[in-house]
Amino acid sequence: MKSFFKTLLASTLGVIIGSVVLMVLSIIIFAGIISAMGSSETYNLKDKTILKLELEGNLAERSDSNPISKLMGNPETIGLEDILDAIQKAKDNDEIKGIYIKAGALTGGLANIDPIRNALLDFKTSGKFIVAYADSYMQNTYYIASVADKVIMNPRGSFDFRGISSNLIFTKNFNDKLGIKYQVFKVGTFKSAVEPYIQEKMSDANRLQRTSYLNDIWSHMLAGISDSRKISVDQLNTYADRCLTFMPADSIVKYNMVDTVMYNPGVEAYLKTLVDIEADKKLTLASVQNMTGVKAAKTGDNKTKIAILYAEGAIVDSDEGGLFAGGPSITAEKYVKELQKLRDDDEVKAVVFRVNSPGGSAYASEQIWNAVVELKAKKPVIVSMGDYAASGGYYISCAANIIVAQPSTLTGSIGIFGLIPEGEELSKKIGLTFDEVNTNKHSSFGGTTYGIPFLFAGFSRSFNEEESLILQKYIESGYDLFITRCADGRSKTKAEIDSIGQGRVWTGSQALKLGLVDKIGGLEDAIKIAAEQAKVTDYSIAKYPAKKDLFAQIFEDSFSNTKIQALKIFIGEKNFEQNIMKQHIQSFDMQMAMMPDRISY
Repeated sequence: MKSFFKTLLASTLGVIIGSVVLMVLSIIIFAGIISAMGSSETYNLKDKTILKLELEGNLAERSDSNPISKLMGNPETIGLEDILDAIQKAKDNDEIKGIYIKAGALTGGLANIDPIRNALLDFKTSGKFIVAYADSYMQNTYYIASVADKVIMNPRGSFDFRGISSNLIFTKNFNDKLGIKYQVFKVGTFKSAVEPYIQEKMSDANRLQRTSYLNDIWSHMLAGISDSRKISVDQLNTYADRCLTFMPADSIVKYNMVDTVMYNPGVEAYLKTLVDIEADKKLTLASVQNMTGVKAAKTGDNKTKIAILYAEGAIVDSDEGGLFAGGPSITAEKYVKELQKLRDDDEVKAVVFRVNSPGGSAYASEQIWNAVVELKAKKPVIVSMGDYAASGGYYISCAANIIVAQPSTLTGSIGIFGLIPEGEELSKKIGLTFDEVNTNKHSSFGGTTYGIPFLFAGFSRSFNEEESLILQKYIESGYDLFITRCADGRSKTKAEIDSIGQGRVWTGSQALKLGLVDKIGGLEDAIKIAAEQAKVTDYSIAKYPAKKDLFAQIFEDSFSNTKIQALKIFIGEKNFEQNIMKQHIQSFDMQMAMMPDRISY
């Protein structure tokens, strides 16, 4: 009998190991095929080519060309760097005669859209044409399209123009019914990230700051459209109040928001006349992806480099949070190593730290801040801010020599909070009870941690008065350190930083007046400043972190999923979920420097 069970166990284990090995081999083969399909090749431009700029998908700092994600129906991620490079190459190459903007549903903030618009305005100085068309214009894509020589919309299309908003969903009453309570510890009158969990509507301070930065961004947007379309700002506001979204196309033409209406075949026929080709011939359109295979006109000295370090997403302590993360993240461990490598690379003469982050872990932000300080001691560090560089995003930026932001960048939000859930009432409703034996007064700080998948992860009881006092002091010490870092980096007193801190969010334009940033501009401006600071004129651009090739990206993601499946087989799915939940609670950073604000365009 013992021999039978040994044989059975060995066979079962062999099947499991064989399945895992087979899965890994399949992944390698499949990833190799996909990688070959997705690899970028040299693209040879032909005469009378038009760059087709498709504004559709999620706008990020860098592209994420994963065909598997696309096959799964996820929106495509398009990289700002690729778009700007494509526009510059289109300007420099005589084979490209113009740009065709095909506007769609683009998810992205104005601070990352402004560089596209500015690049198109620069492109127009070459004398080449820009034509824009959309079945349905969104406000952010129309802001880009308004620079075109001719703006066209579909006769049955829509034109969304009604102003911008910032909306919150408050879950307090819902949580109360479930028996979940959120315990809040914070510093900052304007630190509003906790409000949806503990209130039923916005605080007066939160409404004030949102009204301020929304109006500033909307004014900037209208100024650009007004300049391009020769319509007064007052008139544009009048149109927005009419909600043009549901107006017929001929009314949009009448208001001079677009020049004409055409169906898609008519647009193609019009483009053919612009490049002087016959009606029965096919247009030669180059995509942004095609343009990555076109060699840039200028390269520079490969031994003298200005490095661009891209940092996008929430700031986290380690990659272990990847199971819970959505989208890209800035991992402290990874970015400290990247900053140290740049510090020690003698070919890198200056670093542009491109930050696009709403913040995250205060601990992780401090580690990255320290690495920036060490880098700054050896070479210039210039921060270029994207859509967001707020809270922890500002924390990791404040030590730079010079900070450059877009007018509509959301920054500041200098504040700290802790948001800690407890499910004492929930446990009673579902029949859970807890007991404990302790050696010391605070051995069971906050009680037992427990979780219910997809519903709750937190503590079994509320913090008592003494525990709450300990936590509040901990949060206050985090805020004091935060404003100290900002004061040192910006050559201000802690009192001055506190007066413009308190968690308040500012636009880039407002931050310039307050001394939180130094200049208004984009990534190219930051690169020029970095070169000036490093006293170099002939240089090349090096981008970090190095992009993973498609094979490595697919293999890494798939292997991670394989490991998870293997663990579930060995320890059981229920035990796996409980271990993950416990690990998540135990690794939670109670000091959060995060700004969750999002703007609806």
